[in-house]
Amino acid sequence: MSSMIRINLLDWREARREHRKQQFFTALGGAAVITAAILGLIWSYYGSAIDHQESRNRYLKEQIAQIDKQIKEIKELEKVRDDLVTRMRIIEQLQQSRAQIVHYFEQVVETLPEGVHLTSLKQAGKATTINGVAESNGRVSTYMVNLDESAWFDDPRLVVIKTISQQRRRAADFTLNFKTVTPKDDGETEEDFDFDEQASP
Repeated sequence: MSSMIRINLLDWREARREHRKQQFFTALGGAAVITAAILGLIWSYYGSAIDHQESRNRYLKEQIAQIDKQIKEIKELEKVRDDLVTRMRIIEQLQQSRAQIVHYFEQVVETLPEGVHLTSLKQAGKATTINGVAESNGRVSTYMVNLDESAWFDDPRLVVIKTISQQRRRAADFTLNFKTVTPKDDGETEEDFDFDEQASP
């Protein structure tokens, strides 16, 4: 009877499985370490990028705040400038009105012919109403011609004229209207005079 040779392969196979397991876990551990390292690098990169962006955002906010402050200051300066311009215009208008008033009364005197004197003068806007007494109707006509020829007056119209006795002489009591204008050759525009005046010679 021949003897049979028996080989026990159980331990060798078990050892091979254990070895494969160790290789698998080693590879798995290495992969985990690599993955953790990669995740760490990614986290560090994005964290640095976020910090950089937040720093930029803070810088932009500071710059925007400074610009807003400058805009506010500019608006305040513009308001001050507008107030100054408004005051300057008011002063210019007052100066122009003062000069125009002087011209107005100067022309009233210059256009008045001999033999005519005024009893009242009332000016409202561009319209002027004059009451007066003349030695004759012809003097009133001369006065109206003078008013029409003046560069400061326009459109004289006789409202009423009547004959009265004055110091044993006949005289003409009259009322007439005319418009006030500003000569264009003086570089000025037409202006209204905002005053009501009563004048006696």
